[in-house]
Amino acid sequence: MAAVLRRFRTVQVTVIDRPKTSFQQIVCFRSLARSLVRQDSKRWISKLLVRKIEPTKESHSRMLSDKDVIYALHTHNIRPDSIDKYLTNYEQNVNLIHSKKSDLKCELVGSWTVSVGDLDQALHLWQYTGGYERIDFAQILLSKDENYQLLLKERGNYLRSRHLQYLLAFSYWPPLEKRKGPNIYEIRSYSLKPGTMIEWGNNWAKAINFRRNNDEPFAGYFSQIGRLYNVHHIWCYKDLQSRKDTRESAWRLPGWDQCVAYTVPLIREMHCRILSPTTFSPTK
Repeated sequence: MAAVLRRFRTVQVTVIDRPKTSFQQIVCFRSLARSLVRQDSKRWISKLLVRKIEPTKESHSRMLSDKDVIYALHTHNIRPDSIDKYLTNYEQNVNLIHSKKSDLKCELVGSWTVSVGDLDQALHLWQYTGGYERIDFAQILLSKDENYQLLLKERGNYLRSRHLQYLLAFSYWPPLEKRKGPNIYEIRSYSLKPGTMIEWGNNWAKAINFRRNNDEPFAGYFSQIGRLYNVHHIWCYKDLQSRKDTRESAWRLPGWDQCVAYTVPLIREMHCRILSPTTFSPTK
């Protein structure tokens, strides 16, 4: 009888101890899982928070752009029944300004109409060499030009509204090169939270390297006069399918997802437009 009891106790201890060990493992695994979830949550939350930018005595524009070149982005909303007349008028406007190029130090970089997005809209990108002093000079000179003023007055009959921004180019963006067509362009416009432009620039200085495989970067700017805290990235593609393939390939590159994760929280609003070059656009 004693032998039977000893054997029963041994079996009982063995049966009880095994679940005890399994229970300890389960508790350990659950504790580890909770710890990992907390760490992932902290990382995710940290990406949503905008990091503090240290005070600086240097203007943000000087830290992000190192060229004394100003770009003017004209956005014209055209009356739907006057698009052809408007384009004829603006081509004459371009020819007149280019005839005075040596004095104005101003040239058209690109001219497009919107094919997807804000329809019945045209965008014209001008480059001024010599800073705001050159813009002041050009405005004074053109204000005295009778032919220019006649074209300007006529153009008003074809427009619903218009908007002008003066921009600076990001220093990390590839040099602007006019393209041979046919191409389509995409302008992605971002409205950033005030005070985040430096952080945006720091992240995109890395991110742009993931978007050079198909030579798609055309131009990158931030606003200095007009609507502030605006960023415009202009991309060039052969067609919409090429755009899709190029953008998807970027997601397969290690590091691109992290750049996106850090820049998305900086954005208040964004939208994109697909652009088609006009017949007189220097870039096709």
